[in-house]
Amino acid sequence: MKNGKNPTVKQKKFIKASGFNPENWLIVKNLTDSMNLVHRYTNTTKIIPKVGGTNYGK
Repeated sequence: MKNGKNPTVKQKKFIKASGFNPENWLIVKNLTDSMNLVHRYTNTTKIIPKVGGTNYGK
């Protein structure tokens, strides 16, 4: 499994808007149409689709 990176402030806002606690999730891949997350403690993965491209976290 790949190591996740800490999310930026914009990414934290997007994760929170998606219904997840941003303190518990790390970024594995940040694509233009989705964001791949891994949980810090349980190593479960989630894929959150981005609606509207990369313009998130205003």
